Amino acid sequence: MKLSKSEEELMNMLWRQEKAFMKDLLEVYPEPKPATTTVATLLKRMSDKGFIGYTLLGNAREYFPLVKKKDYFSKHVNSLIKNFFNDSPGQFASFFTQETQLSKKELKALRALIDKELEKKKS
Repeated sequence: MKLSKSEEELMNMLWRQEKAFMKDLLEVYPEPKPATTTVATLLKRMSDKGFIGYTLLGNAREYFPLVKKKDYFSKHVNSLIKNFFNDSPGQFASFFTQETQLSKKELKALRALIDKELEKKKS
């Protein structure tokens, strides 16, 4: 299941905070801040989709992620590779390295990551 753009924005805030009450989330929203009812609706939808949970403390809810950020984005990157790059991670890597205007330093760091993964595969 996927989050809408608004839900992803709110989920990113929750991933950063790890646990938060609605008032905490409203505080970190950039201006113009959404209405409290809008955030409440987003939290309800995200809870219904199984992305977040909450602990009831009195009559306040402390929200927390049920899905790890890495797991969520990994699924979407894999879907992107499948749907737009003919299920070819190589085509995706080629596109990524050529179209994102990585600096020489970033390309070297990427090469180091690839070399590290290649070493793991030798074993």
